[in-house]
Amino acid sequence: MQTYLDFERPIAELEGKIRELQHLADSDSSMDISGEVATLRDKANQLLGQTYSKLTGWQKTQVARHPDRPHFNDYVNVLIEGFTPLAGDRSFADDKAVVGGLGRFRGRSVMVIGTEKGRGTQDRVDHNFGMARPEGYRKAQRLMRLADRFGLPVISLVDTPAAYPGIGAEERGQAEAIARSIETCLGLSVPMIACIIGEGGSGGAVALAVGNRVLMLEHAIYSVIPPEACSSILWRSTEKTVDAAEALKLTAQDLHSLGVVDQIVSEPLGGAHRGAGDMIASLGVAIAAAMDDLIAMDPDQLLENRRQKFLEMGNASL
Repeated sequence: MQTYLDFERPIAELEGKIRELQHLADSDSSMDISGEVATLRDKANQLLGQTYSKLTGWQKTQVARHPDRPHFNDYVNVLIEGFTPLAGDRSFADDKAVVGGLGRFRGRSVMVIGTEKGRGTQDRVDHNFGMARPEGYRKAQRLMRLADRFGLPVISLVDTPAAYPGIGAEERGQAEAIARSIETCLGLSVPMIACIIGEGGSGGAVALAVGNRVLMLEHAIYSVIPPEACSSILWRSTEKTVDAAEALKLTAQDLHSLGVVDQIVSEPLGGAHRGAGDMIASLGVAIAAAMDDLIAMDPDQLLENRRQKFLEMGNASL
């Protein structure tokens, strides 16, 4: 069953009529309503295109959080052959919000790391809704260093509202773990390609996204703080959430113009949740193209490329 967002109500009504007509046709084979169905479907697709071509920052936030968007595991299951997950930070525990392991991407051995939100109530609880604790970022550091040691490119898939803000996480050094993860990314002598596939929230996202190339899906978001939290801090109320989303410049289009992301990967009509297979294939093509560019660089060039990228960030807006 399709889950519709608030701004998709007109689309939901049209597609509901299409389903009703198809149900009537299925129950009475003598009815020929193919013409009516085709007309309504054309109208629905046209409305879908018009709606998604002018989404606001808050609407894109809703799309980025859509429960049916493909997650880390969905991408890995299709794009990575022989994925072997590696667990634990060798210090405290295994954090299930951060998943990582070895596999082959189009014949090349790689290390894949990312955040998984989970599907269904229990699965989301198990993955802590994609919010990593310090041990998650320390696991990521361990896997990145392992990749560096064996000369394996690193692919990260980021989809997290933020790092987990609980007391236990703070007691175990959440800020230090995030900072060390960023430091590890910057120091890699192998190619690193970071992909923002849904939510890129705060330092919890940056910790896994300091790559030579940063790819971002068309309707994903990437921000220093979620709009609701920004509104709560600045206006002492969540009533300004929509205004906060606009002010934060969190869309892929805003961030590409600022030089924060290198490439916007187009989503299927109506968002990734309406065409998961096509979305996964498109991201695979984008990753492969970026990998081909980076694999030709030697370690010193990769380090300098990454360093200059982040030193120059934001210059495009000056």
